[in-house]
Amino acid sequence: MAAAEELTLLEKSLGLSKGNKYSAQGERQIPVLQTNNGPSLTGLTTIAAHLVKQANKEYLLGSTAEEKAIVQQWLEYRVTQVDGHSNKDDIRTLLKDLNSYLEDKVYLTGYNFTLADILLYYGLHRFIVDLTVQEKEKYLNVSRWFCHIQHYPGIRQHLSSVVFVKNRLYTNSH
Repeated sequence: MAAAEELTLLEKSLGLSKGNKYSAQGERQIPVLQTNNGPSLTGLTTIAAHLVKQANKEYLLGSTAEEKAIVQQWLEYRVTQVDGHSNKDDIRTLLKDLNSYLEDKVYLTGYNFTLADILLYYGLHRFIVDLTVQEKEKYLNVSRWFCHIQHYPGIRQHLSSVVFVKNRLYTNSH
């Protein structure tokens, strides 16, 4: 999914009226937002944080200093680790690491839904949608988190819903 499309989805989920125009710059198609009353903003996470502030939903950026740092960490992770990767092995490694991280968490910051959850959901959607039932079971914590985020009001919008089986199809015992 192109960054401009993600930012449009984010705008809508934040309740902002459409009106921002996005362009892309360079070989990596880095998004650029031309603001009405100032310099243009460059980069997915910079623009996303700006939109969150514009919508007066700063809580999505974290409520404590630690939570804000964790949100920034995951936004950086999204841009550096998720974007640009399409190699199946890279994705498996990414899902394995994320699965371990989410073992004892509801959201990326622990117990609070943030911008990091939204942008990582958008970034991972194209990979998760192609996982087999067995792969979804293998990355059970990622599947749980992803399913939870896709059902969060206003987040999924027109993106295809990913189906997760609620009960295990097979067991290890015979």
